[in-house]
Amino acid sequence: MKKTIEHLGIPAYLTLCTDNGATEISSPGCQTAVGDVKAGFAQENGQLTVSVTAGHTPVRWLKLRWKAEWPDNVRFLGDAWERGYGDLEWRGMSANRFMPWYFCAAGAQYIFCCGVKVRPSAMCFWQTDSSGITLFMDVRCGGNGVKLNGRTLKAAEVVAARMEDCTAFEAASEFCGIMCTDPVLPKYPVYGSNNWYYAYGDSSGEEILADCDYILKLTKGTSNKPYMVIDDCWQEQHCLNGYNGGPWTKGNEKFPDMKGLARKLADKGARPGIWVRLLLNEASSIPEKWRISHNGCLDPSHPDALAYILADVRRICEWGYTLIKHDFSTFDLFGKWGFEMNPLITGNGWHFYDESLTSAEVVKLFYEKIYEVCKEYDTLILGCNTIGHLGAGYMHINRTGDDTSGKCWERTRRMGINTLAFRLPQHKKFYEVDADCVGIDGPIDWKFNRQWAELLAESGTPLFVSAKPGLLSDTENEELGRILTVASAQSHHLIPTDWEDTDCPEKWVDKTHNLSREYHWYEASGVCFSEETVRSQPYLSIIE
Repeated sequence: MKKTIEHLGIPAYLTLCTDNGATEISSPGCQTAVGDVKAGFAQENGQLTVSVTAGHTPVRWLKLRWKAEWPDNVRFLGDAWERGYGDLEWRGMSANRFMPWYFCAAGAQYIFCCGVKVRPSAMCFWQTDSSGITLFMDVRCGGNGVKLNGRTLKAAEVVAARMEDCTAFEAASEFCGIMCTDPVLPKYPVYGSNNWYYAYGDSSGEEILADCDYILKLTKGTSNKPYMVIDDCWQEQHCLNGYNGGPWTKGNEKFPDMKGLARKLADKGARPGIWVRLLLNEASSIPEKWRISHNGCLDPSHPDALAYILADVRRICEWGYTLIKHDFSTFDLFGKWGFEMNPLITGNGWHFYDESLTSAEVVKLFYEKIYEVCKEYDTLILGCNTIGHLGAGYMHINRTGDDTSGKCWERTRRMGINTLAFRLPQHKKFYEVDADCVGIDGPIDWKFNRQWAELLAESGTPLFVSAKPGLLSDTENEELGRILTVASAQSHHLIPTDWEDTDCPEKWVDKTHNLSREYHWYEASGVCFSEETVRSQPYLSIIE
């Protein structure tokens, strides 16, 4: 591979928006002022640092524009705000397409990659057209302008590179390493069981112990212990098909002793893991001023609310759970799923408690403090519905796609395979990529789940199975056991070779180990769909 760091330089146009309106400036300088707001650009060490300083005027966003020319037949790949929803793909130029965080442009002779380094202080997305490149930087606090009050905000560090003599996948992976130089990764391969995709919240401590026995039987002989992750079902106020938030101080009547349960799982020979939704909490002791105004969830920018959240994290660590899967935080902070952020992450008219912080800074604060607590206990963090570009360096594993299923193969096919393929360049560069579970609950033909499990194992990413005990035949259990043994080592690294041509890659290779796999993802009768669209999909719906 030949890698050349590109310098975008100061943009040709700057648009700066405050609560007083938007101002467009052509040929801005290193420092450009609009009233008491100043945008700054500094090119050094292969990156362009964009900063904003303001007095009393609230700042909303910046738009930077560079001139650019593209080769013929160029195709683009962008990222997503949080999880992917089966919609990641390479495709031709579209001026209306927004690409959060970074993009790759593949031509016949080279691949050009452009993005912001991880953990920026602005919510950033890119747009490309036949005349140039645009970077939009949302620095609002919630839905209102941020009040910097004299502070200089380092909004983002822009990086770009041109890659030659390599595949598009190799280029994307290399560029992810440029955007993140300090990932935190597990010290051992992470794999095991998660009870969600067959229990769907209907479980008990005794059933978790039985699940543990099953995964230990399947992984007998492996030197690396599997995880037994308890998903949504254990919390004090849990109810089926209803509320799934806190308090998180104890279990319910089916989970009378959460600390004791962790100890029993460890004594059996598994690693205990647990799911939690930290920001949704109906505890009556929580003051209203700790809550976000538009939805009542906890506001991590409030020091007392953050301390309360971290006390929950510490308690779970002290119970003995060595993996915490924290979920729903993006939705609980901003009131939208990723597919609804078109293109801004949230609407106008509200703010976090600390109005001097941008939304990105609030998210980073939340992730960083969770990481600091978990680090004390050597506890792994698995983020779900988290913003990966803000969490890289603060989480060990990231659930990069929307839910798979134990009931409907079409959901797993669309969500799981897509996010594994198109976010695999981030694997071990940002964090470890979790493309979600293999749900074994009965309705899905084993021939599909077997392929999905095998691909996860041989991609070298974490494999979690949600397998209902007693459902698989002896032969199927033997197959699953062999797949889990591969997952316990994560020595194989299959990557997609047809990902530029399809959103559901079928051809995968590991050149190092001379492995080649071709999968068949589609049911004989074709894709299943519903007349009632869900998840904002404008054509074929996912049946659940």
